Amino acid sequence: MPTILFVMGWRFFFYSNEKNEPIHIHCRNAEKECKYWLDIDIFDLKEAYSYNMNNKDKREVKKIVFEYFEFIEREWNKFQKRAK
Repeated sequence: MPTILFVMGWRFFFYSNEKNEPIHIHCRNAEKECKYWLDIDIFDLKEAYSYNMNNKDKREVKKIVFEYFEFIEREWNKFQKRAK
């Protein structure tokens, strides 16, 4: 489970056993957790799931993901190459 980023108490990471899934990021802060799919073609996000998160939490995470969108994409690609 490589962690690629810590911002505002949120940990952003990948699971190593999800090699066949499209690009996405997991986020966790204490008991709050979510997963977002990244659409790199149109620079957009889609929520895969969220637990124990209110709308403010979701906005905060989305803002961070958009801010680091290209970084997350690069880290995903590096991680996938190492995992092969």
